[in-house]
Amino acid sequence: MERLHKSCSRLIWLNPLLRYGAYEPKSQGNKAMLPHVDEFRPVHNLESLAGLIAALGTHAAGTDGRLAGWQTELRQG
Repeated sequence: MERLHKSCSRLIWLNPLLRYGAYEPKSQGNKAMLPHVDEFRPVHNLESLAGLIAALGTHAAGTDGRLAGWQTELRQG
C-alpha cells in the first residue's frame, strides 16, 4: 500500500459498505491500508458513482469525515 500511495497523487478507496453510517474498518487489512488512503468513497448506486466522477475531475480531496478519525485512532494505538 505504501508503494502504491507513493506512486499516485491521490489514493481513493472505493467501498460499497461506506453507505452504512455504522461501518468501521475493523479487519487487519483495512487498518493496514488506512494510513495510505487520501480519500474514500462509497460506490453502491448511480449517485455515488456520479460523486466519484465529479471528484476525479478535481484536485481537491472530498471525503467522508470518518477517514481522519480512523487514521487518528490508528496512530494513537
